[in-house]
Amino acid sequence: MTVQVGFFQQFFFEYYPYIAATIFVVGSLLRFNYAQYGWKSGSSQFVSKRGMRVASNFFHVGILLLFLGHLVGLLTPESLYTLVISVHHKQMMAMIAGGVFGTFAFIGLTFLVFRRLFVTRVRTTGSWMDIFIILLLYVQLMLGLATIPLSAIHSSGTEMEALAYWAQHIVTFRAGAAAFIVNVPMVFKLHIILGLTIFVIFPFTRLVHIFSAPVLYVTRVGYQIVRRRGSGGY
Repeated sequence: MTVQVGFFQQFFFEYYPYIAATIFVVGSLLRFNYAQYGWKSGSSQFVSKRGMRVASNFFHVGILLLFLGHLVGLLTPESLYTLVISVHHKQMMAMIAGGVFGTFAFIGLTFLVFRRLFVTRVRTTGSWMDIFIILLLYVQLMLGLATIPLSAIHSSGTEMEALAYWAQHIVTFRAGAAAFIVNVPMVFKLHIILGLTIFVIFPFTRLVHIFSAPVLYVTRVGYQIVRRRGSGGY
């Protein structure tokens, strides 16, 4: 049976993933090559430390495990995982893991959003982009959590299968990916679109610090000048 795919469906779920991936890769490389001194997280912990470590740990651990869960869940072929568990049980595992890790991330991010918006010293030392990106992540996280009750209603796993087929067709550059998710609930589609949009804006925000490691500083071009007080500038 042929599935009719509209223009917007075709754009967002057939072409937009490749547009987002291109901007993500090229933008990140350009920023690293030409703006290395801005390659940082811009931590606000020195401004207000209260509860920062716990909230940051909750968010980062939760979001990292969610990301890894999405990769494994969406990109593992059905013929492989069904050797161990059924589609239904895979969906149940995804719901439980997503609920636990999502709750961790939600608790941490809620505190971080509160600090960014309502702690004066944190708000004034940040930028409008800091506020925008943290709210965007917050909305994306809430959309992800909203998919769990819908998955519980449709526990057969057919929607999870459809999303996996879509993702696997995208990463293997096969045509017709959009047709797999024409009939999935809108919340899943919004979650995908917003997730791809985060990849689009990634290179232009502080999110690039995810790639940071001490070894990267060795490759920086130029030197950082540090002047000792009272030394006459030398």
